[in-house]
Amino acid sequence: MTDRRAWFLTGTDTEIGKTFVTCALLHAARAAGHSAVGMKPIAAGAELVDGERVNEDAARIRAAGSFDPGLRLLNPYCLASPIAPHIAAAEERIRIEPARILRAFEELAVRADVVIVEGVGGFRVPLDERYDTADLAVDFALPVILVVGMRLGCINHALLTVEALAARGLRLAGWIANRVDPAMLRFDENLAALQARIPAALLGVVPHVPDGNPASAAAALRLPD
Repeated sequence: MTDRRAWFLTGTDTEIGKTFVTCALLHAARAAGHSAVGMKPIAAGAELVDGERVNEDAARIRAAGSFDPGLRLLNPYCLASPIAPHIAAAEERIRIEPARILRAFEELAVRADVVIVEGVGGFRVPLDERYDTADLAVDFALPVILVVGMRLGCINHALLTVEALAARGLRLAGWIANRVDPAMLRFDENLAALQARIPAALLGVVPHVPDGNPASAAAALRLPD
């Protein structure tokens, strides 16, 4: 799977703007002339829309792509409750099967020039008793894009995640600084500390975007080389 223009996108924590960055990258890819689509393999928290479960993050990724692949491929597992996915899946008596996720990815990858696969939560989120999102990233075998939510504590979270990626044998293709806290003190100094310590390219700094429109942040980002 490593010979295509596809990346696994993870983050330093939950609620640090992974979906916003995924959508912004899709807009950036499209602006560069590529056919681009996103994937949210597992999502927790959904509403019924026309008889179909729809997760808000998956819907945003769906809207940002070059085409609509349908939720069967874009979001193979949509769990009802907005809680940890292994708990939500157990409550619904659903077993998350990596093979089903990887088959959906393969279908997307033959239809688009660029595929961004967004993880759930941080890098190590349980999916059942033994399998977690780090295992899923290994099964994808894609280079990784790390989103760092720029707020107090981000240096520790980022460096621990970088170590965890390396321990799994995954290649960090680049990282993105997302200004989730516009009032963060010493932003420039924190950014410099991360640049000095993360052994991968900084792909961009996403400004705080009050209107929540990822297209407006696309110009601040680039895809990995």
